[in-house]
Amino acid sequence: MITLTPSAVAHLKALIQSQNAAPDVGLRLQIEKGGCAGMQYAMKLDEFRQGDERIATEDVSVLVDAESALFLRGCTLDYVDSLNDSGFKIENPNAVRSCGCGTSFEPKQEG
Repeated sequence: MITLTPSAVAHLKALIQSQNAAPDVGLRLQIEKGGCAGMQYAMKLDEFRQGDERIATEDVSVLVDAESALFLRGCTLDYVDSLNDSGFKIENPNAVRSCGCGTSFEPKQEG
């Protein structure tokens, strides 16, 4: 469903450790209506909830609710550290366009 790059795994591990989070805490990746392209990404550390999909890689987890999963299938989660911008970035094959800042997107229409 979602692929994590080695950089994303390393930074997620460091983030969880820095927060002294419980062992079942992961990065919740969620889609919300809004942003300049129609749908926006939201991320936070959170605990697993019933109905979530858990994507586990090297002792870290990404948690996705069922509704958000529809927009995230086939995505790659990366962590980029550059002069202009640093943070988790999502490469989403389900997006027909993304905003300039990369935090929102317009999803492909079904059918």
